[in-house]
Amino acid sequence: MQNRSRRGVAAVVATVLCLLASMRVGLASPLTFDRTAISPYDDYCDGYGMPGATGNGYVSVLKVSTGVTDKTDDSLLDGIVSYDRAEAADAYLGQINMITASSFNGIMGNIWGYDLAVAEEIRNHTQEPLFTVQQYDGSPMPVYDAAPLLQAGQALFGTSQARRFPPAPGSQMICANKSATAYRPRQGVPEEAKGEAYGVWSYLSISLAKDRSRAASLFIEDVGLWTKNDHQADLVRFLDEHRRAVVQSALDCGRNQGAVYDRTYIAYAYVLMQPGQVGTALTVAPYVTLARKALPAGGFDQLRSITLREWEHALGLQ
Repeated sequence: MQNRSRRGVAAVVATVLCLLASMRVGLASPLTFDRTAISPYDDYCDGYGMPGATGNGYVSVLKVSTGVTDKTDDSLLDGIVSYDRAEAADAYLGQINMITASSFNGIMGNIWGYDLAVAEEIRNHTQEPLFTVQQYDGSPMPVYDAAPLLQAGQALFGTSQARRFPPAPGSQMICANKSATAYRPRQGVPEEAKGEAYGVWSYLSISLAKDRSRAASLFIEDVGLWTKNDHQADLVRFLDEHRRAVVQSALDCGRNQGAVYDRTYIAYAYVLMQPGQVGTALTVAPYVTLARKALPAGGFDQLRSITLREWEHALGLQ
């Protein structure tokens, strides 16, 4: 009888402890999550989920780029070369095994230039929104140019000619990504049915969840071919107008998931090929862990309190 009583008390205690634990999980906030994301390499960033990393977090880096190459008699190889050049252009993201993922920055995620090594324009609130839209719950969502985040990505990885902390060569790297590739014929008007075009373009946007402890921030990638003419002004006018369609898709996804966003950052890249060239437009956001030498003296957590320029100064980067 006494043993049964003791077992009953133990069961009640265990149940209470489980309930308390579940309450703690339910009340978690970004500050209670350990979003540390440190690569096993001194000089290289690595892909999220790879062995040897310190911490359970990851860092999203934003990039939109283009690449072109002269057409040969092998269209498959031409596409490989132009894509490779897009990876190497601007923020250097070359020599990786890109693994395509669906497009969310979740509760364990950081955004380089926003959460870590914050871009000055974002920290100082000097950016004016491009426009503001209304969400399904009636709240406004400002939309900003993502240029500061793209520049932050280049500051981290460096360029092909001046690399800083690029991905480890040959690393397995999960990325939100899409691309478009097209050929501009040497003569005549491009035929869209054949995958021909005057140019190619890509967008990347990220909509930041208002409560990032309970909802994921959303990436939207969009790519396409420009087939109307070879006038840059017309292409840029189209891209400026098409931004609203990209943002609307984020709003629709937010309605689908019951998510409300604080703001959106958006950017695009494009190229008009010369006759006889193949072009690729790439939009990509890799999920990385940071090179050990990319950390300031105060470690990973110090990245949350310093700006991008302060980070560069602390590391002695030119």
